[in-house]
Amino acid sequence: MKKYFGCSEVETRVTSGQMANTAVFSSLMDFKNRLDRKNDPKRLGYVMNNHIIRGGHLSAQPMGALHDYIAIDPKTEQNAIVNFPVLKDNIYKIDVEETKKLIDEYRPELIIFGKSMVLHREPVAAIRKFVDEQKIPTTIMYDMAHVLGIVGPSFQDPFAEGAEIVTGSTHKTFFGPQRGVIAVNYKEDELKYELWETIERRAFPGAVSNHHLGTQLGMLMAAYEMNTYRKAYQQAVVDNAKAFAKALAAEGLKVEGDPAIGYTETHQVIVSVGYGQGPEIAERLEQNNIIVNYQATPDEEGFTASGALRMGVSEMTRFGFGEAEFKKAAALIAACIRGENVKEEVAEFRAEYQTMHYCFDDKTLSDALDHLAGVMGR
Repeated sequence: MKKYFGCSEVETRVTSGQMANTAVFSSLMDFKNRLDRKNDPKRLGYVMNNHIIRGGHLSAQPMGALHDYIAIDPKTEQNAIVNFPVLKDNIYKIDVEETKKLIDEYRPELIIFGKSMVLHREPVAAIRKFVDEQKIPTTIMYDMAHVLGIVGPSFQDPFAEGAEIVTGSTHKTFFGPQRGVIAVNYKEDELKYELWETIERRAFPGAVSNHHLGTQLGMLMAAYEMNTYRKAYQQAVVDNAKAFAKALAAEGLKVEGDPAIGYTETHQVIVSVGYGQGPEIAERLEQNNIIVNYQATPDEEGFTASGALRMGVSEMTRFGFGEAEFKKAAALIAACIRGENVKEEVAEFRAEYQTMHYCFDDKTLSDALDHLAGVMGR
């Protein structure tokens, strides 16, 4: 019986989203050199991404999956990376107008949206419109590792907004086993469809050696369940995150994001707890059966100065939490942060929520399989 709140946003990308991104970056470099196989392959030119301290993914950094594929700027002798600028009054959100200036100056070959600390939509449509108007040849990619499970009307639809490539992990808001996905928005008669074919080759045999049958069935069932319950699940996750954020703020905690929209547009809620205090407070919460992540905020110099807690609501949403439950959870978290011992109260509260939601029982599984059989037989 679970006796703790799972509000953690732990990174587990070693064999999933990280490998998906590696396959894409390798493919982009191969595609760039497709007309010149006699000389040493050129690496990718300027790449625009979210800085890791401003919430960016490790896998989209030169220290991560980009390491072997990014060029060196001959002027600075540093990696050819340009980071998205952020708004002065909301450092969790990209400054679109300043971004346009940088794109016009550097003309990046690749633009990577997506974060591991994500409160807001990424400005995919605005940037797609700008690069098209300026005729800047670039590839727009969105790493949705943390938000894949809420893709669509409840959050945002990157393909409809102009992204070409979407990658992600299948075990965060998308509630499957640990795998990675790559999808593209190319048609067979387009030049870049050859890039998709390159991605397929770089995924197998380039990045992985098999299709991991041990998790294939779990992934299939997760996909069935997501398609069946997606609308209700996604809306519940976003609504719960906003309710949780508001409740934490009402308890006197400093909740990051824009209060005008309920602080968050995703499943994540971020609370500032004081410079360098994140690890200590996260440990205190864990001792009281509340699991969270500590995180550096975008205005701190690094993870050693982590002054925030990053929390996600998707797991407890699936265990039946709604607005009232997250309000109670917020009160318990605030009490613990203030120094109170809430361990037993948390265990008693959590014990009341043991049934998983947004998933099949025996009857709904049978009905879904019958429906699938009918669709496949058409």
